[in-house]
Amino acid sequence: MSDVIKAEGNQSALYVDSIKEALTLHAERKFVQPLKPYLRANQSKGHIADRIIAMPAHLDEMNISGIKWVGSKNDNPSKRKISRASAVVVLNDPETNYPVSIMEGSLISGMRTAAVSVLGAKHLAKKNFAEMSCLGCGQIAQFHVESFIDHFKNLKKINLFDINQDSAHLLKEKIDEYVRNKGDNRFIEVNVCENLEKTVRNGEVILTCTVADTPYIPFEWISKGTFISNVSIMDFEKETFLKADKVVVDDWDQANREKKVINQLVLEGKFSKEQLHGELGEIITGRIPGRENENEIIILNPMGMAIEDIACAYKIFKKAKELGIGKTLSLY
Repeated sequence: MSDVIKAEGNQSALYVDSIKEALTLHAERKFVQPLKPYLRANQSKGHIADRIIAMPAHLDEMNISGIKWVGSKNDNPSKRKISRASAVVVLNDPETNYPVSIMEGSLISGMRTAAVSVLGAKHLAKKNFAEMSCLGCGQIAQFHVESFIDHFKNLKKINLFDINQDSAHLLKEKIDEYVRNKGDNRFIEVNVCENLEKTVRNGEVILTCTVADTPYIPFEWISKGTFISNVSIMDFEKETFLKADKVVVDDWDQANREKKVINQLVLEGKFSKEQLHGELGEIITGRIPGRENENEIIILNPMGMAIEDIACAYKIFKKAKELGIGKTLSLY
């Protein structure tokens, strides 16, 4: 991971730029991306977050192929005192299909997830939103909050909620330190909240960064004009997707599977691609509008795409080559 960081792999700007490029290629259909398979070794008893996912992709204009291999166990933090998820990214040269890079991928995976939410907020949130609520206070939440601080200068208040209050307090300490270290004399109020409903109602932007396997947030809690980046997918009750003004996904085929909420609604005959507002790449490229008024409730449901990981990893790979860092390995 140290070489990834040296190659600007901890800088949110790199990820936002890379994701914008990847989503543009997605809108232009200049990519290859098979549906990602989920490996669940203990499917009958395991948690929804217990899985290993293979995420291959090819990006035409970048001329790069690759795969992210990401594993997750819900009880890693509590039982083993390690991060919930780990990942490896392999990049391949499409000319030969030989691997050209193997890199630690958990930082890349987390940072690119936050960058998708940042880009979503740029197009789907109210222009000068000042208050944000984050549900779930683990590492993904930290990547998100720090990235939002980097990219939204009007952000004045951050509400944190976690069923484990210690996690919320720890994240508050990290965010307070991050703001101090930025050195731009900004003051951002960071609050640990005990009331979930109030936390949801107060957020002009809501980020879900939990490992929930059952929806628990009703539509009635959502205030007019709210943008939701539904990162953890399973937090909002079904009616939310039917009553929201706009529902946006990163990729319809990826979103409509694995018995997630949208997929459940489709199987029940209550939702369809025709009811979808569109895919995020279509909004970023101006093919369809984003937010059109201050009162719209808009949900972004980002399942996560391999093209995002490969685009970001490729940018880091090129930067590492420029800096002459990393180790050269023989394939023979």
